[in-house]
Amino acid sequence: MKAVIKPSKAEGSIMAPPSKSMAHRYMICAALAMGESIVNNISYSQDILATIDCISALGAEVIKEPERLIIRGRGISAKGPLTLACRECGSTLRFMVPIAMMRGEDTLLTGSETLMTRPMSVYEDLAKVQGLIYEKSEDGILVNGRLGAGIYEVPGNISSQFISGLMFVLPLLNEKSEICLIPPVDSRSYIDLTIKALLKFGVDVKWKDETTLEILGRQTYSPTEVTIEGDYSNAAFLEVFNTLDGQVTVNGLDSDSRQGDRVYYEYFSRLIGGRSTLDISDCPDLGPVLFVVAATHYGGTFTGTRRLAIKESNRGKVMCEELAKFGIESTFEEDCITIEGGEPVAPEGVVHGYNDHRIVMAMVTMLSITGGSVDDAMAVNKSFPDYYERIKKIGIDVELTE
Repeated sequence: MKAVIKPSKAEGSIMAPPSKSMAHRYMICAALAMGESIVNNISYSQDILATIDCISALGAEVIKEPERLIIRGRGISAKGPLTLACRECGSTLRFMVPIAMMRGEDTLLTGSETLMTRPMSVYEDLAKVQGLIYEKSEDGILVNGRLGAGIYEVPGNISSQFISGLMFVLPLLNEKSEICLIPPVDSRSYIDLTIKALLKFGVDVKWKDETTLEILGRQTYSPTEVTIEGDYSNAAFLEVFNTLDGQVTVNGLDSDSRQGDRVYYEYFSRLIGGRSTLDISDCPDLGPVLFVVAATHYGGTFTGTRRLAIKESNRGKVMCEELAKFGIESTFEEDCITIEGGEPVAPEGVVHGYNDHRIVMAMVTMLSITGGSVDDAMAVNKSFPDYYERIKKIGIDVELTE
């Protein structure tokens, strides 16, 4: 399906969608608790549905209501061989592997072809050290064995999802554990989000120092009621219209949030104020939208872009390719991308979304200036299922067509 956009400007007030990052974390904590928890302000994107499928398979009873989830957690209670279907969600897969490593029974983690190509060597190496089964095949990833408490040395410049995955389960072991991060440490803000979620459910994980997480054993998750805060990652794709002469107010964002993507306020301001160099190693999901702001203003140089290659698409590379269709020049390197500023021209033909939600939303933003169409339009369902409805409400002229 394609999204056809006519040149238009955004104006109005709109609520930020709920944070997908916090939703994953709260749901997993609720599933690991024994009893009923309520998760308010939920949005049923494909990624969230993947985590719901997995915690249900693990034994939780999940009741979906329009804007809230009731989760009756039973810990890791399912018996016998189990399949955890992670769809196309990297967060779900990486959070679920350590849980699977607690079962001591065959657990097969499945997902899309794209998902299964994402790096997972951290867990594979861990399994070798602890003598666990970790076998990757065309069917998925088969895990068996039980994690042991101890000192876990993990590279700090990998996805924080690996670290968070361990943080969910190490408190359940009988002895104390530590996660020692080998510098540099990227995406610290996402680790802090996990700490925040754990605390809500009565589990205490602390920073011992700048690179060490201390995790006491014999802890239990307590059921509770939580409300998911607004999502800065997707709010950026609404507020970006303000950099294009729009007048949009995004409500529902927590000013004290630990979400790393809250930095978009500052980064937008710097890009529209002049040519800037920005480090996005702690906020890689902002890459596509920041490239759009740079392209439509003074340009910019972005460092810490290495991890854009292992998202739903190679986001740095494909953004450079698609921006070229708008007459925007760029330079692509593994960990540094330069976007030149310019006056976007209407692209010839359909621009590509690469079945990547953030690439599609970035292209929609560019097309709101020039007009045109982008394919793979429904990729937004992965994280922002009502994206088109929301941007229509603030004046963007968009229609979906086959």
